Amino acid sequence: MHIREFQELMRRIYFHRDSKRGTEGTYNWLVDEVKELGEALKAGNKSAISEEFADVIAWLASLANVAEI
Repeated sequence: MHIREFQELMRRIYFHRDSKRGTEGTYNWLVDEVKELGEALKAGNKSAISEEFADVIAWLASLANVAEI
């Protein structure tokens, strides 16, 4: 899957909800997920690291959609 395809999938599933949150709210969720990724990396928990990378990528795609990128 290409990034554009993933972003479109995120748009179809989450845009309605994420657009209500707006760019600032969606950005704040992304920041929280990046912090959680950092914690997982420090702990060395491979399962949590994998989950948090997925969350960061998903929130980044959602933020791009809300920002109309």
